[in-house]
Amino acid sequence: MRFDNFSFGSLQIDGSTYEHDVVIDRGEIRNRRKAPSKQFREDFGHTPLSIEEDIPWKCARLVVGTGAYGSLPVMKEVKREAERRKVKLLILPTSKAIEILEKDPEDTNAILHVTC
Repeated sequence: MRFDNFSFGSLQIDGSTYEHDVVIDRGEIRNRRKAPSKQFREDFGHTPLSIEEDIPWKCARLVVGTGAYGSLPVMKEVKREAERRKVKLLILPTSKAIEILEKDPEDTNAILHVTC
């Protein structure tokens, strides 16, 4: 998987541009469906990543890119579930998450936030 460009609101992977959050699940890219997490928006001031979403747990490591400024909240239930499943969870600004994915993609899934 080749990451060509990331800037606020836009991410390019393998020549395709995404202007929305993406989930990378065992090499497949799909839209992040954050609707199940919207119920928690008031508590965080932003729609967080919650356990209610379809998180790609089938991996040894899950990288969460928290946006250009690192503003995506990750709920504690997600962290607990990663521990329970013995999945190493890395939570980083999206630019740093991309660096990790480029250097060592082996058995790694990701959720990448493209704005804040």
